[in-house]
Parts: sequence; C-alpha cells; structure tokens
Amino acid sequence: MPVRLSRITFVFVSLSILNPLFAPPAPARSKKRPAPAGGARYAVVADERLSALRDAPGFAGAPMRRLGRGRSVALAGARKTADGASFVQVVVTRRTRGWVQSDGVFAPARAGDDERLLRLVRGSREFDRVERARIFLDTFPRSPHRPAVLLLLAEAAEEAASRLSRDAARRLDAREMEAGGAPTHTYFLNFNGLDRFNRVGVRFVFDRGAKSFRYGGESWREILRRHPNSPEAAAARQRLDSLAAGIGRGAGK
Repeated sequence: MPVRLSRITFVFVSLSILNPLFAPPAPARSKKRPAPAGGARYAVVADERLSALRDAPGFAGAPMRRLGRGRSVALAGARKTADGASFVQVVVTRRTRGWVQSDGVFAPARAGDDERLLRLVRGSREFDRVERARIFLDTFPRSPHRPAVLLLLAEAAEEAASRLSRDAARRLDAREMEAGGAPTHTYFLNFNGLDRFNRVGVRFVFDRGAKSFRYGGESWREILRRHPNSPEAAAARQRLDSLAAGIGRGAGK
C-alpha cells in the first residue's frame, strides 16, 4: 500500500529541494545510551584507540571485541593494574560485559571527564573533532566547557566544508548532472560526502554562486542562544554575520 505524505511533509520536502541554502535543523545525536538498571552510571566511548573490550582487567585479559566511538555502556566496577593502567568493567548488552581501559570512556558522573574530553576534542581534526565534540555535547549537557566545544565543532565543520566543496566539484560531472535533469544544486546537496556529517547533526548549506558548501552555523547559534555571555559569543556572532553576508552575495548572483 503506497505511503501518503501529509501536506506539511510535502511542503517541507519541497522547500528543502527548491531552496539551495535550506538546511533543515534536524540534529542527530551520538548513539543512544542505554538506561542502566538500578541507576548505574553510564559512559560513552570517545577514544576508540583505547576501547578494546577484555575478559579481565589488564592487558593480559583476552580481547573480546572493540567498542566503537559513540558506544554507550553502563559502568559496573573499576580496577587498577600493577603497571598503573586503570580499567573499568562495563555492561555492553544484557549478555555482554567486560573490561575496558578507563581512558577510552567518558562518564558524566566522573569528576573531570568533561575536561579530559575537551582536551581530546582539541587534539582531534576535522571529522574526528566533529564527532567527538558531538559526543561531548550529548554527554555533558551542563558542562561549563560547552561553549568552547561548540566553537571547536564549528571550526572543524568550516574546514570540512572547504574539502567537501573540492571533492564534490571533482566527483560530480557536469554532463551527467545535465543529463539527469534535476536542478544542479540538488546534486550537491545529495553529495554522499555529507552523509557522515548528517548522521552527527552537522549541516552544510550550498552557495550556488560560489558553488561551494558552507557550514550552516547551528553551533554558533547555540552559543548565542544558550551562552550569550561566554567568551566564545563574540566569535560566534562574527561568524554568523560572515555566513549571512556570504549567502547573500551568492544568492544575488
């Protein structure tokens, strides 16, 4: 039986296709964390380089699997090994639990974990920075470091926009687009290089005049909306003004 779109859905889809600068505000989140039974604490993997799940605490424990970035787990215990490394016991599913190096996971209930993740975000680049920043924002909703992380996310997205523009220009063939018959800008807005950014809620707009992507600016808007008195607010306002001016120039061409 065919699925019928409501009038509201039809209008929304139509706007997203017709407007070359439309960026629907549908922020994605990192992988949904479980609701641990009994009020147990949870943590999220943000450094997958240290996330080998072992059957016992310590590096002598046999590796069972690797937990991916963004994976949420329940914390069930902790142990320090003789060589000074810290391990936490984690519940991954109802049937799977094990031990993982404590440095690879970040928990809202552990003091200082937001600062530790902030350092990791700063040390990351482009999509790694974007995804880890998204994990930070989902995991630490009350951290005083949120404005700094929002700004770091936006900076990484701006850098990514330049690379995505070059990649799309190289891979989208003008003759094929013309033969396909759809408006040219829609091929750019469907470019598969955007997919992983879309999955973590980072949106780009397409400037038809410049034939390039630009970061949509949601992190800057959040800084001004939720942290207007933060040191990062001035930079966010300046970036949004620049975005609006750039879009205005492109729309007029």
